[in-house]
Amino acid sequence: MSKSKRGNVWVFIEQQGGRIVDVSLELVCRARELAAELGVQTEGILAGTDLGDQVSTLHEYGCDNVLLAQHPALAHFSALPYTRVVTDLVRERKPNILMFGATPAGRSLAPRVASNLLAGLTADCTELRIDDFEDRANKRTLRQKLMQIRPAFGGNIIATIANSWDDPQMVTVREGVMRLDEPERGRTGTVTEVTVNLTPADTVVELIERSRTERRVNLKNGQIIVAGGYGVGSHEGFDLVRKLAHTLGALVGASRAAVDAGWIDHDHQVGQTGVTVRPRLYIACGISGSVQHCAGMAESAKIVAINTDPDAPILAIAHYGIVGDLHDVIPKFIAAYKARV
Repeated sequence: MSKSKRGNVWVFIEQQGGRIVDVSLELVCRARELAAELGVQTEGILAGTDLGDQVSTLHEYGCDNVLLAQHPALAHFSALPYTRVVTDLVRERKPNILMFGATPAGRSLAPRVASNLLAGLTADCTELRIDDFEDRANKRTLRQKLMQIRPAFGGNIIATIANSWDDPQMVTVREGVMRLDEPERGRTGTVTEVTVNLTPADTVVELIERSRTERRVNLKNGQIIVAGGYGVGSHEGFDLVRKLAHTLGALVGASRAAVDAGWIDHDHQVGQTGVTVRPRLYIACGISGSVQHCAGMAESAKIVAINTDPDAPILAIAHYGIVGDLHDVIPKFIAAYKARV
């Protein structure tokens, strides 16, 4: 496929109260890299009202063009009008790749758009890259397709998925998975004002009231995280994890197994079904290291793992591994740290 026939790389830009959410900016940064490899442009779909002041931010993070759709019915996210706007734009302009954040809004919007377009959609990707795809069923090679990489079968394997259907290739990506680069101050681009055509059926749902609950912990921005897993053993065992975190001035994280056991709230969960983090230091206590968990913390600058099992997968990615009982190791950690400060 020649560059002239290949569509651009698009990102659905989610905004809340006129502010662009972080995952959309992360996706713009990755979209810019993919678009450069394909020789096309990066475009963002920004829908809402009074959003003109946000366009420059998108240009600085990597958007070459912003498709700006403004209408009173788009002031707050509602699945039906947003689906209409995005679907109409895709049919008109035919992008190559379309990316959404795996937020409640993105998870509501992306499958509706995919269904309307009869397009493929891969959810919760942890990595995206461009490569050739051997379509053996049809005995053909598809050049420069989007490799959509995500954990599968309960996190036991990593699957690479490619779309042999017509474009767009659609994905959702969780917050924190893609690196947020520094904006290029002063970078400019273009803006395309989009005509919004909504039918009565698109506005049949009326928003009566909005209620938001802020997260009690912001793991994404934590520089030091001490996380506990099922190997902690109990509520009392998790108190040791909290004590180490308090000593180090760290945040407390957890594996899904620890959350499912009821030892800590889901807001603290790290991994594919939790939060993706990149702290300077990640201390994993009693965490075996499933693919699903590692997908959410493997890019930490330094990883220390404490586990009784010398063959635990977490030790394979740890920079420092301690084979031992965390109930013995953590108190020694704390004592050694206090002796140095």
